[in-house]
Amino acid sequence: MKTAVIYARYSCDNQTEQSIEGQLRVCHDYAERNGILIVDTYIDRAMTGTNDMRPDFQRMMKDSGKKQWNYVLVYKLDRFSRNKYEATVHKNTLKNNGVRVLSAMENIPDTPEGIILESLLEGMNQYYSAELSQKVKRGMYETRRKGYFQGGILPYGYKSEGRKDCC
Repeated sequence: MKTAVIYARYSCDNQTEQSIEGQLRVCHDYAERNGILIVDTYIDRAMTGTNDMRPDFQRMMKDSGKKQWNYVLVYKLDRFSRNKYEATVHKNTLKNNGVRVLSAMENIPDTPEGIILESLLEGMNQYYSAELSQKVKRGMYETRRKGYFQGGILPYGYKSEGRKDCC
């Protein structure tokens, strides 16, 4: 029987456990439809996908060396990584351990065309993160330029009036 682990994550503290629950539900449904037995789950909460400094991700990569499962199942490839270089390095490690990454929502065929599609999706994931970072920095700059509070803990002796303290 084919076996897999599920890797799930969400990016920021504003997200809730519902994000993980939804990812797990979709992955379990995919596994059931495709005759895959889920043997473990790795979850990182409030951790960016732009680098691999995620405790459960690192544990999963290490555990892949035990060769106890065939697949890492993710909701979408952006849950695995939003850095195409790191994604390639880690997928190569997994491949050397006899493990393949599967996306429950992105139908990537095991064909030459699938190689291009997967590369395109990984590039778009990294682009999304870089573009979002650029927009956030621009917004923070404009907020600071206008003299508005940017968020966080107010310095002692200050108060924020007439504005939301959080987004």
